[in-house]
Amino acid sequence: MSVIHVEDMAYVRYQAPDLDKMEAFLTDFGLQRVERNDHILYMRACGTAPVVHITEKGESANLGIGLRARSEADLFRLAEHTGLPVESNTEPGGGKLVRLQDPDGLRVDVLHGQSPVEPVAVRDPIEVNPAVARRRFGKVVRVPRGPSHVMRCGHVALLVADFRKSLAFYGDLLGLRPSDTYYAGSPENTIAAFMHCSLGETYTDHHALALITASDGVGRFDHSAFEVLDLDDLMRGNEHLAGKGHAHSWGIGRHVQGSQLFDYWRDPFGHKIEHWTDGDLVNDATPVGNAAISGDELSQWAPALQPEFFK
Repeated sequence: MSVIHVEDMAYVRYQAPDLDKMEAFLTDFGLQRVERNDHILYMRACGTAPVVHITEKGESANLGIGLRARSEADLFRLAEHTGLPVESNTEPGGGKLVRLQDPDGLRVDVLHGQSPVEPVAVRDPIEVNPAVARRRFGKVVRVPRGPSHVMRCGHVALLVADFRKSLAFYGDLLGLRPSDTYYAGSPENTIAAFMHCSLGETYTDHHALALITASDGVGRFDHSAFEVLDLDDLMRGNEHLAGKGHAHSWGIGRHVQGSQLFDYWRDPFGHKIEHWTDGDLVNDATPVGNAAISGDELSQWAPALQPEFFK
């Protein structure tokens, strides 16, 4: 029985030495500035979340994540269990939070009561005409060039020093449950897990969090991931980022676990960041998969993986 059950990702938090460069990249990536001063940059997506990406000024680093609690009562339950205070959130959106630290030292903000913002107007998702089950009648597709429409912060993948400790922290304390796992050698030797927010019968993203055993024993982000409107929006963003000279890491392809269409980039400081769309939905009744880890498990189709992706 978990102490609480978080319901979604809120944001990711980084540190970088140049906020101008970070803002320029994130604008090309499809985010918009909320607030900024000499020390910190807040960026939003097109949805109702007040902030999805935070950058503090300093040496390049991964600082942490924000997760949304289902209720204020959950915050106080978490505070009582951990002995930590419920604080007022002084960052965009307000509300309250409990500030945790995961086994690798990453800051984990658990929030409730943030004020939503007005969503940014976007086009409707494009209906497709497959060879069977045609759906778009008498309509044309016209997609103007520009950045992707990032809708929300979808998930983060963490390389962890101690898989069991991290699984207990995010599972037993915060209520995330495995959707799929990977093993090395024997099926009992689980080394990675894709974890969804446990919402009972309600369907949710295949994973809000991925935990992957770090081969070098150092805990850190592998990547953060942001959902875009649809496939055409993903392709539009790919063209826009390439045209601006940003560093591409891998894609476009379709993952195995979670099934997302993906496209990975690097921000100016080497942090890996993903556009994705069309992911699987699961609930607590969905069977948990368990597969042997291999390069073939990373994609159903995609360009060949290069060593750069694993840096």
